[in-house]
Amino acid sequence: MSQLVGHYNYWIVIFLMMAGFYIVIAHGNLVKKIVGLNIFQASVFLLFISMGNVEGGTAPIIMEGVTRYSNPLPHVLILTAIVVGVATTALALALVVRINEAYRTVEEDEIHEQDTSF
Repeated sequence: MSQLVGHYNYWIVIFLMMAGFYIVIAHGNLVKKIVGLNIFQASVFLLFISMGNVEGGTAPIIMEGVTRYSNPLPHVLILTAIVVGVATTALALALVVRINEAYRTVEEDEIHEQDTSF
């Protein structure tokens, strides 16, 4: 039982992943889908950061008496992923604005109906 409680961060990752996935699947609003994708993306960030943590590890600076170091690569990759995620979200929201101008709605079903009626 203590092993389950000890890995609470992985339970949080699973919950956020499933919540983000549910939002993407269940809602037809394009903005809500983008929010769901961002929640899913945040769970992946937490997963990588959790896996990159070394218990008792320090920053990779050589000092006397320190034998266990943490690898900074997962954290650097997550910083890059955050920047890419912000840019992708901005592009997605710009596309939603353009879709709203063209179709006067951001609901997926209404957009599909307007496309098939021509």
